[in-house]
Amino acid sequence: MNARMGEPVSDAIAATRRWLERAVIGLNLCPFAKAAHLKRQIRWVESEATDAESLLADLVVELQRLAAADPEAIDTTLLIHPRALADFLDYNDFLDLADAAVGELGLEGVIQVASFHPDYRFADAAEDDAANFSNRSPYPMLHLLREASLERALEAFPDAATIYERNIETLRRLGHAGWRALMAAP
Repeated sequence: MNARMGEPVSDAIAATRRWLERAVIGLNLCPFAKAAHLKRQIRWVESEATDAESLLADLVVELQRLAAADPEAIDTTLLIHPRALADFLDYNDFLDLADAAVGELGLEGVIQVASFHPDYRFADAAEDDAANFSNRSPYPMLHLLREASLERALEAFPDAATIYERNIETLRRLGHAGWRALMAAP
């Protein structure tokens, strides 16, 4: 299911859109997300995959579609997969397959895959560390980014290296209760 061109929006896409607007943009976790969202350059896709193999097939299709698309029309893709890789460790293992697919398609240096999951945990963080919220999406998701767009955004943002640290501070200050309230707001 694709949420562009007036097609129906699934619950997973709607929840992910709310998360993007409230957390990613609202808390300024990614200062580059707002422009693509406002310009409607995000391709929202819900995968029907129920296993890693079918998700990988969907990922390959979306990588090829993004690579072939005009960046003014589609600058980034959110591949949401609510029925596949619900376990974070399985999801994390899948990221190696995702990176391999990028390489096999000859897209290294062109597209990269960023990872988001409801149970996301940074390797050096405690499971209950609020800093993990920066990569905790409502559903497992692969974010396909054009590296050229990312490079332009980084050039325009003078202190890009501080984004990660600023996000940690913001999320720890917000805390678990604040995160729940943000996500539950109407």
